[in-house]
Amino acid sequence: MTTFDAAGHRHLSPVDSHASERAARLRQLGLGDAADPEFDAFAQRVAQTLGVPNAMVNFITDTHQYLGGLFTKAAGMEDPNAETDPRSAPMETGYCPHVIARRMALVLEDVCDYPRFAGNDVVDKMNVRSYLGAPLIDRTGMALGTVCVIDSEVRPWGRDGLNAIKALAGEGVELIHRRERDLQAG
Repeated sequence: MTTFDAAGHRHLSPVDSHASERAARLRQLGLGDAADPEFDAFAQRVAQTLGVPNAMVNFITDTHQYLGGLFTKAAGMEDPNAETDPRSAPMETGYCPHVIARRMALVLEDVCDYPRFAGNDVVDKMNVRSYLGAPLIDRTGMALGTVCVIDSEVRPWGRDGLNAIKALAGEGVELIHRRERDLQAG
């Protein structure tokens, strides 16, 4: 379904009816606005597990996406001279908002095969050619973000890739739950 804003501009990102609740939950957990060494280490393990140069733990607030965990071997993913936080992105950038709206993994072996996704800014800006991501759904049933990988090469993810990203998303949720327990105990 295509949606339009008040000015008549077409939205490429899906409508998110849980944005404010998710943002409140992320604030409660202290996630979504700062890099986190634990999630950076997890992103590195995700990249190694799937054999890709880029992996992220992306928290989706009500206004933007934030890479709380990031591992990259690719040039251009993070610009230290950028005027804005290089880990923050608008909602219409990338594929993770679609994962959140669908509450299901998204497998794009070649983003150029899908007109809806081929025109996304990340294709040219970050040389994204393939994407694999799964939602991070916590104990409350809220999809807080994604664990995802991207590559500049076409990737035949297949069933093995899908199963791997889902299992890794489960591990990411466990990190979130551990953080919550630590906050409650502290």
